[in-house]
Amino acid sequence: MTAFNDESATGDALRRTLGVSRRRFLSTCTAAATAAVAAPVFGASPALAQTAPPGSDRGEGLALVPSDKRGIILYTVRDATGRDPLASDLPSGFREVFKELARYGYRQVEFAGYGQHANAPGGANLESVEGAKMLRSWLDEYGLRAQGNHGFIPGSWPLTQSDLDTFKKHLEIANILGMEHMGTGGDPTGSAYRADWDTAADKWNTLGAIAGKAGIKLYTHNHDAAYGFLLDGGPLDAQGRPTRSSGIRKLEYFLQVTDPKTVWLEMDIFWAHVAQYKFHTHTAHDGSEQENVFDPAALVRAHNKRYPLFHAKDGTVNTTNGMGYDMVPFGEGVIDYRTFFSRVGAKNYHNPMVEQDNAPSSTDLGQSLKHARIGYDNMAALRE
Repeated sequence: MTAFNDESATGDALRRTLGVSRRRFLSTCTAAATAAVAAPVFGASPALAQTAPPGSDRGEGLALVPSDKRGIILYTVRDATGRDPLASDLPSGFREVFKELARYGYRQVEFAGYGQHANAPGGANLESVEGAKMLRSWLDEYGLRAQGNHGFIPGSWPLTQSDLDTFKKHLEIANILGMEHMGTGGDPTGSAYRADWDTAADKWNTLGAIAGKAGIKLYTHNHDAAYGFLLDGGPLDAQGRPTRSSGIRKLEYFLQVTDPKTVWLEMDIFWAHVAQYKFHTHTAHDGSEQENVFDPAALVRAHNKRYPLFHAKDGTVNTTNGMGYDMVPFGEGVIDYRTFFSRVGAKNYHNPMVEQDNAPSSTDLGQSLKHARIGYDNMAALRE
């Protein structure tokens, strides 16, 4: 099978090449707190080495991702935030994980909810005004900034009062945490039909306007299906739905029908490349088969300000799993991030968040943090 490069719309042959025990210390802290994302990048070159190249001390200006933009979504280390600090000497709970991530060099985090182990300082659920104040104090303590959250997006439409109240509570939490952006980990809709994307756009335009009034940019996050082809024409099926495509992709259409002043996107670069592998032909309205290879970087370049955040997730080639890739630590795969970040530019605007869905391990309890460190080092090593 041929693979498609970000740089080419034609198929090329596949080339890729503590003195005090933490347990005792956190037990005291807990008590005190209670009291107070066909082919893998077709033609992509191997991803970066884990260490900076010779001469990388030439200055921050040559870094493709500036130091203050290097972030991680906490989903990557969810086992660490959820770990019982009374049963482990490994970093456990938000506060210790923040400290460890800051030690690696990270300056931004994206939340994936506000839950942690009940024995960690602050308790299990920090999804409240008081919990947000506590989280903010820890972020400030370790020089970190919250840059987003995969959190609550109302399921109702039209909005119920309960959903609206919960959404506004999350906006208040986001402001306390100092977030510029707030979002979700899911697609606007799982449908392939234009009518459903029109409905989703109406909902997101409304939510985005509410978020904007609170000073927050609302964003949606993609998986591969959202960059599949929209069904918007041709013969209708038995339910009266279109069966063929104009060749526009679902999220491309979403970009057209949502307000650029209030609705934003976070591209998961891994899943965008899975979409490149899976969705490169479609049946046109006239019944002909058409090839249309997805170019993730080109889409970002065309809508650069609409993509303030990225998930920076890497993969190795696997043409047997239906996705084209297996997830690996950032910088150890074949997705050509040097080329991607060079092409999209605006490096002082975008906020790439290292992510690896499968970083936690049941046999190596420190693996997710090890992989987080590898991801940071590889992101920092990217040079123009």
